[in-house]
Amino acid sequence: MNLEFEAVTPLSYFKSLVETDHEFPLLEAAACLAQDEEPALDIQEILATCDALLVRLKRRLKVESEPIQKLSVLNQFFYTELGFCGNANNFYAPENSYLNEVFRSRRGIPISIAVIWLELAQALGLHAEGVSFPGHFLVKVTLPDGLVVMDPLTGDSLGLDNLAERLAPFRPHMGASGDMDTPLGLFLQPSPPRDILTRMLRNLKEIFSSQEDWPRLLNVLDRLIVLNHDSYFEWRDRGLALMELGQNDRARQDLMYYLNQMPNAADAVDIKKRLALLEQ
Repeated sequence: MNLEFEAVTPLSYFKSLVETDHEFPLLEAAACLAQDEEPALDIQEILATCDALLVRLKRRLKVESEPIQKLSVLNQFFYTELGFCGNANNFYAPENSYLNEVFRSRRGIPISIAVIWLELAQALGLHAEGVSFPGHFLVKVTLPDGLVVMDPLTGDSLGLDNLAERLAPFRPHMGASGDMDTPLGLFLQPSPPRDILTRMLRNLKEIFSSQEDWPRLLNVLDRLIVLNHDSYFEWRDRGLALMELGQNDRARQDLMYYLNQMPNAADAVDIKKRLALLEQ
């Protein structure tokens, strides 16, 4: 009997993690983004690092601790003792999105710091969730006495006035005129794990696009399409990246798929011209 096994690649491993939203393993899926830089990276070692932090954290708590006590101890441990914070000196470095580097340096961007913080908070039984707030990812915790919204870079609690001030620069650019009157609470809805991971990847996409780093951009777009197969603009952008890399057959397939799915897209004429160039 001949048994054939497909080799596990970073992308196939990622696909196996994100196939379903049921018990979506956010920390593990986010950690394996770094395998595009280090294919042999041991993801289980990263998860073990987080587990070790959780063991240390639980030693500081009594079994009967109230949620507000858990939150206080968590933040003291995470921000003061461990020193997790933003990478102010190199905020736009791609390493800020790679959890192995964030664990090592304890520096990152709001969303990468938040993914680690959320893992610890939820393991303590806190009702903690990510918030895909415009411009700056946030976290929130629902306590018996109310809601706490926090900046994941500092652990600071954010009041309504502060949140409204943070949101104000983005309101004029949100499209429909009604957005100016959208209640603040709608911007504080919990972000599903798939959406959190999508935002992490789109941060990397923006970095590599601006650097015209086509090979690394292609890796990110491959993951985005696995994560959100019906996000047709990612197919278009992958096709354009493949053109830059001279992989014209694959580029043609992606761009044609985009046009088939989005025949009335605003850039359809431009994409048809690019396809014509490929045919030449």
